[in-house]
Amino acid sequence: MSKQLSGAIARHVLPFTRRATNVTRPLVSPLVSRMNKHQQASQTEIKLPNGIRVATEDSQGHFASLGVYVDAGSRYEDETTRGVSHILDRLAFKSTASRTSEKMMADLEAAGGNVMCSSSRESIMYQSALLPQDLPKMLAIMADTIRNPRITDEELEEQRMSAVHEIQEYWSKPEMILPELLHTVAYKDNTLGNPLLCPMDKLEIMTTANIKQYINTWYKPERIVVSAVGADHDKVVDLTKDLFGDMKATTSSAEGEPSSGSSEGKAKGGIFSSLFGKSSGTSDYNTLSREVAKYTGGTLLIEDDTQQYTHLHVGFEGLSIHDDDIYALATLQLLMGGGSSFSAGGPGKGMYSRLFSNVLNHYNWIESCMSFNQCYSDSGLFGISGSCYPGYESMLLEVIVRELELTTRTGKGGIAQGELERAKNQLRSSVLMNLESKMVQLEDLGRQVQVHGYKVPVEELCAKIEKVTQQDMVRVARRVFGGGVAKLTGGSGDVTIVGQGLTKNLEHAGKVLEKYGLGKTAKW
Repeated sequence: MSKQLSGAIARHVLPFTRRATNVTRPLVSPLVSRMNKHQQASQTEIKLPNGIRVATEDSQGHFASLGVYVDAGSRYEDETTRGVSHILDRLAFKSTASRTSEKMMADLEAAGGNVMCSSSRESIMYQSALLPQDLPKMLAIMADTIRNPRITDEELEEQRMSAVHEIQEYWSKPEMILPELLHTVAYKDNTLGNPLLCPMDKLEIMTTANIKQYINTWYKPERIVVSAVGADHDKVVDLTKDLFGDMKATTSSAEGEPSSGSSEGKAKGGIFSSLFGKSSGTSDYNTLSREVAKYTGGTLLIEDDTQQYTHLHVGFEGLSIHDDDIYALATLQLLMGGGSSFSAGGPGKGMYSRLFSNVLNHYNWIESCMSFNQCYSDSGLFGISGSCYPGYESMLLEVIVRELELTTRTGKGGIAQGELERAKNQLRSSVLMNLESKMVQLEDLGRQVQVHGYKVPVEELCAKIEKVTQQDMVRVARRVFGGGVAKLTGGSGDVTIVGQGLTKNLEHAGKVLEKYGLGKTAKW
C-alpha cells in the first residue's frame, strides 16, 4: 500500500495558485517546449453537473493509464473511523453488489493491464495501466468497486489478518514507523496526525459498518476526480457521466454511529493510541472536511536497546502546496539531499549533496542522513532524518542541527551559487524524468486537479524553479527553521523530534537548537 501521496513527484510537489472554472478548457502553455513531450501534451479538465471532475492528458504510446481519486484519507478519520482508510484500500476490487469476488477477479484479468488502490493522508487512489481499448471495462470496474462494494465480514476478517502482519513489519523497522510517528507528534490529535496505519486496538474492533459509514460520508461526487492519460477526452467524459453521473452531490453533515467496545493496543502498536488525547467521539462531515491542520510539534523518544542503530528525525513545520515558497523549499531539499553510508545512488543522484559531502563522507559512525519534505494541502513537514551507532546520538543531533543552520545564510559554509544551480537542475530533471512514466503522469494530473483545480504546465513549473535565488533559499530556510511558518498557519513553531534506540542523550535537544539559533526563539 502506498503511504505517500506519490513517488518522486509528490516529494517535489509544487503549488498551483489559480483554480479551474466549471467549463472545458485547454491547459496548454503558449510556450514552445524544448524539454520533453509532456510539455506539449494537451490537458483538459471539466466539471460535471454533480461536481465530479474529469481530467485527461494526451500522451503517445501503446498503453493508457486511468485513475479515480477520492478526496478522503486518514486526515478525515475520527475516533469511530480511525484506521479505516488503511483497511479500505485493501478491500478494493473485492465483491460488489453485482459481482462476486471471483467474478471481479475474472473481469480484471479480462480487462488486462495492472490495477491498484492506495491510500494516503489526503487521498484514496484507484489506478490502472491498461490498453486504451480496455478503458471502458476498467472504468466500469472502478465505478463498481467505489460505489457498490459489499464489504462482507469474511473479506474484512481476511484483510484484518493481513494488516496485522503489515503493521508488525512497520513497527519492526524504525525507518518505516518513525515517519508515521513524526506526523502523529507534529500534528497531535488532529488531521495530518491521524495514523496511516490502523492502530491495533481499532483494527480489532473495526466492523463493516464503520467502513461503510466512512464511504457514505466521504465518497461524494464533488470529492472525486476521474483522470486518464493517453485516452480520448470526450470518451472519458461520456463514460464518467454514464458510470458516476447519477451520484447526488450533498452538502449536509453526515454523522455516524460511534463504535462500541474497546480493546487495549498490542505492544508497540498501542503507542498510536497513547499519543491521542481524549476524543469526543464522532465529528460530522462539515466539521472534519473544514478542519485545518494544526501543527503542534513535540518530542517522542522510544528507548529501545535492541536496535542496531539509534534513529532520529528532526522536523519543522514546512509549507503547504499552495505556498509560493514551495519551489525554493523543494530545491532546498535537493540541495541537502543525503543517503546512506553505503551509497547515495551514484553520480547525479546525491553524491554532491550537502548531507552526503558534509556528513556521510566525514563521520563513519553515521549510518544514514537525509532530508525530507512532505507537502500537504494546508501544511507540511521539513527536516532531516539520520541514524548512527549507539553512543553517538547526541553528536548526530548536533550534526543535523548544524547542517540545518548552515542553510540559513550565505558566505562561509552557507549556500553557494554553484550548489544551488546543481540542486535546481536535479529538481527539474527529477520531475521531467519521472513524468516519463504514465502512472506518475496520471497521479500527478489527478492529484493536482483534485487539490488545485488544474495541472500546471511543466515548462511553467521549471521556469519557477529556475527563478529561485540564493536570497530566496536563505529566506525560506529561516522561515521554516525559525518557526516562521506559524505566523501564517497558527502552528506552535516548535520543533518535532522523534527517536528510537538509545535516546536518553537526546533529551537535551532543546538546548542544542537554542545553541544554533533554530526554532521559534530564532532572532533573524
